[in-house]
Amino acid sequence: MVSPSTIGAMPDDAAQPPLEESYALLERTPRVLHELLAGLPESWLSKRDTPDGWTAKDVVGRLISAELDDWIPRAERILSDGTARAFDPFDRFAHVERDRDASLHQLLDQFAELRAQSIERMRELASDDDLDRRGLHPELAEVTLGELIATWTVHDLDHIAQVFAALAGARDAQVGPWKAYLGILKRREIGP
Repeated sequence: MVSPSTIGAMPDDAAQPPLEESYALLERTPRVLHELLAGLPESWLSKRDTPDGWTAKDVVGRLISAELDDWIPRAERILSDGTARAFDPFDRFAHVERDRDASLHQLLDQFAELRAQSIERMRELASDDDLDRRGLHPELAEVTLGELIATWTVHDLDHIAQVFAALAGARDAQVGPWKAYLGILKRREIGP
């Protein structure tokens, strides 16, 4: 029987969703980026999301860096050391030098492979019962595994939005007066 006090009640937004719900989004990101970017002419790919921002290739490189040095190493640290040892700092620009000679297609393939490995590793490492376990971020202090996983999903969405902004920038000058109706181009001007 349903209690009258629970009818129409909103779910607790702060409650961590099950891991499989996060994996459902994380598994799609490489496919979304591949479908969007693979084979596009350079005229679409050469623009940045903001004047000092990143190209689509830069974004894919950044996502690769996070697969290598962020999500799984930090999850492993939470599960092995808790708050006794802080996460290693993350180099947000490691991709710049590392990926200089790689093609976008090579990076898309590498990202897809690394992401599949990361999700497989997380399935080995953790269950929903581990989401409240805590680790130590070097700047943010204590964080939970659930917060790390939620951040991973939103990080993907943030970078996908960045790719869309870069692609929109490729036609910024050509849309003429319709720019007034295109929020994505207005956001590029004011930045994040």
